[in-house]
Amino acid sequence: MLLISNSFIPLARNQAKILGMPNVPTVILTHPIGGTPIDSVIAKVEAALPEMIEKLTTQLPSDPSAGQSASAWVDINGTDEWSDVQAEMSVLGWGDGLPLVPPTQARVAAMVAGTGLPGDRIVGTVAPGMGVATVELVAANAVMAGCKPEHMPVLVAALEALIEPQFNLYGCQATTHCVAPLLIVSGPLAKALNINSGSGMFGPGPWANGVIGRAIRLMLMHIGGATPGIIDKATMGHPGKFSFCIAENEDASPWASLRAERGFDPEVSTVTVVGGEAPHNINDHESTLAGGIMTMICNSMNKMGANNIYYKGEPLLILGPEHAQILADQGFSKDDVKRYIYENAGIPLGNFATEQVERRLWRMMPTRYRGATANVRVTIAQKYEDVMVMVAGGAGKHSMYIPTFGATRSVTRAILKADGTPWLASDFGK
Repeated sequence: MLLISNSFIPLARNQAKILGMPNVPTVILTHPIGGTPIDSVIAKVEAALPEMIEKLTTQLPSDPSAGQSASAWVDINGTDEWSDVQAEMSVLGWGDGLPLVPPTQARVAAMVAGTGLPGDRIVGTVAPGMGVATVELVAANAVMAGCKPEHMPVLVAALEALIEPQFNLYGCQATTHCVAPLLIVSGPLAKALNINSGSGMFGPGPWANGVIGRAIRLMLMHIGGATPGIIDKATMGHPGKFSFCIAENEDASPWASLRAERGFDPEVSTVTVVGGEAPHNINDHESTLAGGIMTMICNSMNKMGANNIYYKGEPLLILGPEHAQILADQGFSKDDVKRYIYENAGIPLGNFATEQVERRLWRMMPTRYRGATANVRVTIAQKYEDVMVMVAGGAGKHSMYIPTFGATRSVTRAILKADGTPWLASDFGK
């Protein structure tokens, strides 16, 4: 039986149908439930108890409509693809609120050709709607987003990473948290495909970041079924839910790249997916010593309301090249940065309200903080290796912190051809 609050009715019923239980008994409680006094929750459940008993003891009717419908081409009548065709696509529920490139058969076929894979090749199943993502469906969304065929290998690898169990796409798609998948492209393909890793990498520009990130979002909506406000229950969301894609600035990094850390060879380009919040700026133009920069970074990462405080997540620090160089020049390795953050970024247990300690920290980490004194530091990661550090950005002494959803782990996938060999810059004439 489903016991839900009224704000989550569409999400619950959608998931019940997808899981093969379209007629599962449902009892609806008045929202909110979470973060309310326990007496209030008990009162709502007790008031609903007669209905619960009735529904649990009543035979369920059958429902032949359960299951997913297959994808199919549709005919759209219109002479102007930037007016009436846009309106038709909107009626069909396509898009993110911005104009779409109509996914005609010719455009989709050209996009499929960019992969070297057959159009009916299955990439995977996309939660929470459990839609089956074929190469052709990936291509259709890539067309709508404004991508080029050369972007397809990145998109396929990114989608493969997103559907890995440890990423927890199901949770990321349906949570009230503001999480959006951040794509980090590393290696020679980043330059070849003009994916910005420097100044303004999170903003607009004549580079591929916007369309690649947007294509992923359209897939998560159209194939994964994460309709904003209905299935995607983000309380507020953030702009990265339109597009969230950058490249790693390996040329400006004094340390090994993210892909090298994860065991990939120099010629292999990768895409890493991270379930992240919006970037939080860290401004330090004053410090000339590593200790000063790290003090500023640690105190900027101390976010009591961020999920990394409560979960076994991977907080992400994006160091600007100038900050990274100062740290490296003064003897800091990337591991040193991670250890310093783990040991110095955090919040004293006594700063948390009693309810936050009892209902969150003790519940999520029952052995770590129960019985601890008020001065014990609540760390932003559960071990130093969980702190992610990379270098990106341009001139200026700014870095960025991206808290994560917490209940997710980053995944890195190589960008490979059908035969398992890596796509190279030379494959795109670069």
